Amino acid sequence: MKYLSLCCLLFLIFACTPPQEYDLVLQNGLLYDGGGEAPYPGDIGINADTIAFIGEPNSLKGKETVALNGLATSPGFINMLSWANVALLEDGRSQSDIRQGVTLEVMGEGRSMGPLNEKMKENMLKGQGDITFDIPWTTLGEYLQHLEDKGVSTNVASFVGNGTLRTHVIGFENRPATPGELEEMKKLTKQAMEEGAMGISSALLYAPSMYASTQELVELSKVVATYDGLYISHIRNEGDRLLESLDELIQISKEADIRSEVYHLKASSKPNWGKLDRAIAKIDSARTAGLPITADIYTYNASSTGLHVQLPDWAREEGIAAMLERLADSKNRQRAIAEMEFRNAPETILLVGFRSEDMRKYIGKYLTEVAEEWGMDPAEALVDLLVKDQSRVQVVYFSMSEENIAKKVALPWVSFCSDAGSYTNEGVFIKQSTHPRAYGSFIRVLGKFARDEGVISLEEGIRKLTSLPADNLKLQKRGRLGVGNYADIVVFDPEKVTDKATFTDPHQYAEGVVHVFVNGGQVIKDGQHTGATPGRFVKGPGYVTQ
Repeated sequence: MKYLSLCCLLFLIFACTPPQEYDLVLQNGLLYDGGGEAPYPGDIGINADTIAFIGEPNSLKGKETVALNGLATSPGFINMLSWANVALLEDGRSQSDIRQGVTLEVMGEGRSMGPLNEKMKENMLKGQGDITFDIPWTTLGEYLQHLEDKGVSTNVASFVGNGTLRTHVIGFENRPATPGELEEMKKLTKQAMEEGAMGISSALLYAPSMYASTQELVELSKVVATYDGLYISHIRNEGDRLLESLDELIQISKEADIRSEVYHLKASSKPNWGKLDRAIAKIDSARTAGLPITADIYTYNASSTGLHVQLPDWAREEGIAAMLERLADSKNRQRAIAEMEFRNAPETILLVGFRSEDMRKYIGKYLTEVAEEWGMDPAEALVDLLVKDQSRVQVVYFSMSEENIAKKVALPWVSFCSDAGSYTNEGVFIKQSTHPRAYGSFIRVLGKFARDEGVISLEEGIRKLTSLPADNLKLQKRGRLGVGNYADIVVFDPEKVTDKATFTDPHQYAEGVVHVFVNGGQVIKDGQHTGATPGRFVKGPGYVTQ
């Protein structure tokens, strides 16, 4: 018996003793595990792509050692709404995000890069601008695998967009789906989930996503729910009908028995700012009733989308190409101008992106400035901008309250997104302006809101950037510093993290992130990109081995 006890004791001792040497040791960091608890000093031993051991400071040996000297060390951050899908085809380094500590880009707001049919591929090729690319994929899973094979620095994942499903099956027609069409969309949804989609998304302000009825969304979400996926939505209205639009999301969550999330939760336009408290109360009430509803936000008081959303609904039917053809008719032009009710005051609309190089001289101007230059009413200038550029024209809307941003940051069920591409601040990317959220949305959580304003603690900010979105997405082995988890790790200086990008000069990298590791590969070293592309296609909970 004594011999057996001694053997057991020796087994426990050796089982708890780290191996002699790891592939990589991150030495003496201040470890924030992602769960929101207080940090502790320690070493991290990494073998291949995995955290193999976490030990006392200066206790582990590695083939390679990176001295952290007490810097904050956390899981990699998760971007819940990324538009990096085209940018990563041009440059897989994902620089504006990885330099903030983002190690996972989650794409697909209403529109996803698959499933595609031949007509969709043809239109995607025709619609390309400064960035051009081939389309060797058809399904969403094939696109994400294409990114991994091509080489990306961040991990990548995506929702399947209901707008993409509608385009695939119905096109841009504003009508209900027939029973047969709904069945076809459900089959495509099932395929996307089994290929690794995180769930289904909708963007109900935009055609053709907006043409889906509540019940259509319920039926598609039921398919996703069988795989424990997420329904995530840019709700139908974020301003005058914010509360009613939240009611629709809550209804979908309840009827489909599905976890749901609100994309970039906001109360848009000053007359609606007071509705945010009621929106929060509505979500809290649903959560108390057992509905797992969450939200994400970007950390700025301005949104960014197309100038075209100011047009009446009839003018935007059937997509951008149909809209532009419609507005070319003088009668439709006059009708659109006469019926326009600005969702955002013209003096708050900043022009940031044009398709035509000739029109780019207006980047950085407000709509009212262009209207004055042209001797027009703002509504007339808006329509002419769309027609002259033959695009939706990318703009920034200064539509939100700073006080409301802080309220949302403090909510325990809110994670973060950029709602932007991930860019390099040179080459093709600086031909256009952009929203500073592409370069600063995540670092502001740690700098502005945690350190400078004390809206949340640093450990809570890290939780909301890591384990919260990982749990909402049902990710395995990501979102926390833990033995056996993938080595997606960010090392930063809490006193130096800061966003540099501004609305007038957005292409500026954030500062304060020292090292970033993705699947054990070092992508950022001493603040500089190494050129490494260890990112992978991260599969959702319904993935079935292909």
